[in-house]
Amino acid sequence: MSARSVALLVTVVLVVYFVMLAGRAVALFRTGDPVGIALGAAVLALPLIGMWIAVANLRFGMRTERLARRLAEEGGLPDTAHLPRLPSGRVERDAADAWFAERRAEVERAPEDWRCWFRLAEAYDMAGDRRRARETMRRALELAG
Repeated sequence: MSARSVALLVTVVLVVYFVMLAGRAVALFRTGDPVGIALGAAVLALPLIGMWIAVANLRFGMRTERLARRLAEEGGLPDTAHLPRLPSGRVERDAADAWFAERRAEVERAPEDWRCWFRLAEAYDMAGDRRRARETMRRALELAG
């Protein structure tokens, strides 16, 4: 199953869950009791926050995917096929670290080039640092306009 399919499935499940929570919130509002109304407001806030997070993550994924297609059209997607891999498919740590150092040097040479930031984000992801990968990809998106 592709990452896109998984994201779509998880989003559908979340929407169903949020609708069910919203139904519970409405039921609490209908009690007319101040405590019930307060709880209903709190229960209603959860799906709203969840929807905001889900939409933000989906938008980030779609923007990143568009940027990857753009880079692929330019022939600039990073090629990691030559890197040694573990049986799990992950790149060996030493190779990932060396590849990361090369990408970081690219960014230092051209700090305003979104392509370098995109490849650095890939390097962070390969190294298992998802938080920095997302931050770096956000920088690539900003620079790409």
